[in-house]
Amino acid sequence: MARPAKPALPLRDGVAASAVFCPPGPWATTAAFLAERLPRVDDWAERLARGDVVDDGGQPVAAAYQPNRRVYYWRYLADEPVVPFEARVVFQDEHLLVADKPHFLPVTPSGLYARQTLMARLRHATGLADLIPIHRLDRETAGLVVFAVRPQDRDAYHRLFRERTVDKVYEAVAPAGEGPWPRVVRHRLAEPDGDDFMQMQVVPGEPNAETRIDLVERLADGLARYELRPHTGQRHQLRVQMNALGLPIVGDRIYPVLQLHENPPRFDAPLQLVAREIAFTDPVTGQRRYFSRGAATMLFR
Repeated sequence: MARPAKPALPLRDGVAASAVFCPPGPWATTAAFLAERLPRVDDWAERLARGDVVDDGGQPVAAAYQPNRRVYYWRYLADEPVVPFEARVVFQDEHLLVADKPHFLPVTPSGLYARQTLMARLRHATGLADLIPIHRLDRETAGLVVFAVRPQDRDAYHRLFRERTVDKVYEAVAPAGEGPWPRVVRHRLAEPDGDDFMQMQVVPGEPNAETRIDLVERLADGLARYELRPHTGQRHQLRVQMNALGLPIVGDRIYPVLQLHENPPRFDAPLQLVAREIAFTDPVTGQRRYFSRGAATMLFR
């Protein structure tokens, strides 16, 4: 006989419940277990008292520890920075939602951010609890992010990016460089060793990162606007490759010099990099999909 489906737990401010399995052990209280298992959270007793830790049925968990079950909680950070910019929904149907993300807003929860993320905001605004991004942008990068609406479609859409069958166009502002333009640049990028874990490295070897770069317009103060068309999708690829050409993107706080993140973070001088267009053949519907930020493609939030 099939097990009955678990009741769906509601979103809270767009954040889905996280699950923790309670194994047999020496803990007298649920708070003691959770404090040991998830030590970065320091208010488990208060959360339990508020009923913010629940069982499969959504009922508040008792203070006394009970093993061999799952308990659920909602990620909450008391000092989470508020990102003072809003996303815009560009397109939505039964399969996809496309949003124009502002600079500084993370796509998914990480580090200091849980509710102040694109995914949480969109889930809260739309009520679509299963909304999942099928690709990512850096927190500092603005532009188009595509979400799968239905869980059963996710793998098909993720496969598009794994198999490099997505056409992406970015815009960037960087120092004006000498040509020839356009040009295709290829590098081998690798995760760094040591303390500079944020900075991807250009290393010898077979290229694994390829981007077509074109200078579109020369601007004032020795800057220029570039169009970037990545063929691959390595972490920080566009930022690393522009920096490798001696043309670091304006506002980049990682390349060429890693700058420490401030807490609370600053929201001025955004990275001048925008995901402007994205196109692919939809593996679910067979349609040719094309999305653009529209007339307001240019930079700066």
